[in-house]
Amino acid sequence: MANNQTKYSFIAEELKKRIFAKKYPLDKPIPDEMSLAKEFDCSRMTMKKALEVLVLEGLLYRKRGHGTFIIKSALDMDRLHIHSQEVNGFTKLLEGRDVESKIVDFQVTFPDVHVAERLNIDLETPVYDIVRARILDGEPYVLEHTCMPVALIPGVTQQVLEHSIYTHIREELNLKIASSYKQIRADKPNELDFQYLDCAQDDPVIEVEQTVYLNNGMAFEYSKSRHRYDKFVFTTVNIARR
Repeated sequence: MANNQTKYSFIAEELKKRIFAKKYPLDKPIPDEMSLAKEFDCSRMTMKKALEVLVLEGLLYRKRGHGTFIIKSALDMDRLHIHSQEVNGFTKLLEGRDVESKIVDFQVTFPDVHVAERLNIDLETPVYDIVRARILDGEPYVLEHTCMPVALIPGVTQQVLEHSIYTHIREELNLKIASSYKQIRADKPNELDFQYLDCAQDDPVIEVEQTVYLNNGMAFEYSKSRHRYDKFVFTTVNIARR
């Protein structure tokens, strides 16, 4: 467990690995809270929070009087499921799989008005301007254009970019990523999409524009990510509170 990771989030990740590894049968409830709490040596409240994470991510649902079940459609492996609450980054999402980051462009520059507004900085604040192609198992999946304030996220190097910026933020800088604001839209492919995503002329792309915040409320990332339409499903889960 990472130094700045909560117990319940660690448990949620471990349970997620089990679910995708099909350790639990799909036609039966997973073990109850008390059994899991005993196994993970935690309180029942901690286990409840861990399960709630997976409910909010659309992996589990609770059936009163019967237990907690896996949502079968969430295990569709043909496409990656990106949940509305996802703030872990591409590499963490695909932990254990062969993820490659190809640097298309990397420089330190000054933001334009739009980027400065999203990051709540002035026009003279240096930012990293990063373009990366994210490749999974040898296939292009995402083309990311990311801007981050240099002073807030120091130490970003080519080596960091070839692995995981979010891991650098969490483990090297000991910062906590808290939330994101996203807008998702369809778009026509452009020249970079043709070059780095292997898009056909009539293929749409899914563009995710987002601002990501640390737990102190400071915006540290503004990005536009272009996703292959045939590789992703974006999921929003709404839960009625009684």
